[in-house]
Amino acid sequence: MASVSLKNVSKIYPGRKRADVVAVRDISLDIHEREFVVLTGPSGCGKSSVVRMIAGLEEISKGEILLGDRRVNDVAPKDRDLALVAGNHALYPGMSVYDNLAFPLTLRKFSKAEIKKRVASAAGLVELQELLERGPESLSAVERQRVALGRALARQPKIFLFDAPFANLEAAESARMRALVKKLRQRVPATIIYATGDPVEAMAMGERIIVMNNGVIEQDGGGARVYREPANMFVAGFLGSPPMNLIHGALKLERDSILFSEAQDGTIKLRLAILDFPGAKEFVGSPVVLGLRPEDIQIAQASSSTSFAAIVNLVEPLGATADLHLQTGAHSIVSRNWEGIDGVEAGHRSEFEANPRKVHLFDPSSGRRIT
Repeated sequence: MASVSLKNVSKIYPGRKRADVVAVRDISLDIHEREFVVLTGPSGCGKSSVVRMIAGLEEISKGEILLGDRRVNDVAPKDRDLALVAGNHALYPGMSVYDNLAFPLTLRKFSKAEIKKRVASAAGLVELQELLERGPESLSAVERQRVALGRALARQPKIFLFDAPFANLEAAESARMRALVKKLRQRVPATIIYATGDPVEAMAMGERIIVMNNGVIEQDGGGARVYREPANMFVAGFLGSPPMNLIHGALKLERDSILFSEAQDGTIKLRLAILDFPGAKEFVGSPVVLGLRPEDIQIAQASSSTSFAAIVNLVEPLGATADLHLQTGAHSIVSRNWEGIDGVEAGHRSEFEANPRKVHLFDPSSGRRIT
């Protein structure tokens, strides 16, 4: 087990015509022993550069990285006591599954008995016992990825790094592999850093989620809290599938409540308790952005102070749920319904109810959530 600390770390790639590309910008981060941390964000946000710098595969432009108490800026990857599992599993051709699992141990001159013991243990953890004599060319994509994971497990490192390991798998296979990693989490005493650009995967995996954008950390916290209390509009719009609806409008103070009115004569007008949004007073009369998760907008049973009319552009049944794509006049938004949607048809106008306890308000200038 080992902790991981990044102190004011930057990664700068030389660009064309002297225009350097800053992939990671002065980030500091502490990951504790045995913690499971997910780095997530869109392509180019810097998450893979962070993982590769920790692994020693990318040089650190500025700052320092510590594994435990050891500064590793100039330590070779093979001496960092960690294992990296990436999407390109890169198995050794011409070797059996057993030999692929054993090869890193052979290089480190482990005894044959220890190699056999570790390979058997790793193969059992990732369900490869029946495949040990087969070659990589005869394996499916998900089986090859299990071999890559087993090879990392056989090394028994203090730190596991995952860089979008299941991005090339089909959805069902990816879900099974995620479940396997979470199961291993309970059995393997190691620190795990998992990078993914898939917000659904990030929510499924993350005990602690770090959302990155343009090389900086936008939010760092428990998975459920980051989802419920996004720090800004970027996080709100990235996490979730579909992501949070962001609706531009303005606030008006009315006695003990605040009235939100959608911009451009939109149909959304919500009366909010002022006690729930004490920080909103300074935005009265100014533009704001209202955020609502799709699941917090439902088909209305009756008109109320939090209901609004919208045109249903598309009905998307998803089995247990259904997504309704709505047009409010100024915005296209999504409502995720858990109950029946009988009688709701595309092209027709219907009434919808917003949950006022789940509303978020954002400052459109800074993007920050108004608490």
